[in-house]
Amino acid sequence: MINLPKDAYTSTTWFEKEQEKIFEQNWQFAGFTSDLNEAGEFLTVQVGRINLIVVKGPDLKIRAFHNQCRHRGTQLLRTCGKAGKALTCPYHDWSYSLEGDLLSVPQQREEFPDLDKKMLGLHRASVSIWKEMIWVHPEPAPEPLTDWLGDIKGLVGPHRVEELIEDPDSATEHEIKANWKIVAENYIDGYHLAHLHSATLNMYAHQQQECGFVGKHFAFYEPLTDKYADNLKEMSPLPPIDHFTEEQPLGAYVPLIFPNLGIGASESSWSIFHIIPLAPNLTRVITRTKVMPASGWAYFRQSQRSNNAFASMSGKYAEGTSPDDPMQSGDFMAEDIFACEQQQKALNSPYFSVGPTAQNQEASVRDFQSIINLEMEQ
Repeated sequence: MINLPKDAYTSTTWFEKEQEKIFEQNWQFAGFTSDLNEAGEFLTVQVGRINLIVVKGPDLKIRAFHNQCRHRGTQLLRTCGKAGKALTCPYHDWSYSLEGDLLSVPQQREEFPDLDKKMLGLHRASVSIWKEMIWVHPEPAPEPLTDWLGDIKGLVGPHRVEELIEDPDSATEHEIKANWKIVAENYIDGYHLAHLHSATLNMYAHQQQECGFVGKHFAFYEPLTDKYADNLKEMSPLPPIDHFTEEQPLGAYVPLIFPNLGIGASESSWSIFHIIPLAPNLTRVITRTKVMPASGWAYFRQSQRSNNAFASMSGKYAEGTSPDDPMQSGDFMAEDIFACEQQQKALNSPYFSVGPTAQNQEASVRDFQSIINLEMEQ
């Protein structure tokens, strides 16, 4: 595209190499600590070619293991849930403790006279917590998460995530017909904000954005417009976050934790934007949002105020031929999905090329592609 070949967005060979070189070599977001409240609760996460289990033990410690039985490699657990007191393989009922040790093998004495349980515990992976998020790595002793994150830890906004509550009604899941890198590049592209989202994100001062890579992670901040900031109590769609300081003022903090976790920390919410590659031309995006704790009445009242303030807001195009046109939706996510899918379609054309890119507001895209190249060459 700019620093990457077209194959990087269309080739199965490239896609499979990314799973090994990028996703298996970097820490990956797995979920929130609130997803695992009790002993035995677990979730599974795909990290490149590897599926991992994250489980809370009887000591309430969170651990991570490779999701495969040591007997024949069968996957132990599916999706998420509660495993009870043990992890049991559905194929031959080999059973493991929540600490990963082999507990029992049916007909052990008769069929496995020389079996050594101590040598057949689950392969261990690494797990760490940051901002109430669970992070995993398939290796047992990778670079510590805090070192891997580096200076980006101080550039993600002042939001105290542990004091916020999740709003399940705002969670979304989309399958986008585009390569995951196109979705990530759109996420960090500052140039399109004032254009594609001219109606849907007009509460931010896009020309005052500050962004750039800190190591392999991307930092982004832009302030509120004066009108929105002066009338925040009436115009904010949700009760405003009360954590802002002089050092970290009101605005949108929108980092991308390499390679695929966006964080949207705004004046009224804190969200994750999880970009999950499914195929060279297919990506799943999951969003989950946390907000200030407040009564249902407070949220209803704030919503009514905001709806009145933004009553004239529409999509990029106020009129069109189809009620399903994403450019009329008034939904910036729908606008982004449309743009990403159109870029992916364009790759099929023999006339496809990339023109000049913006010196400053598209520099992040060029830098991201350079990092991808470096990771793939290692």
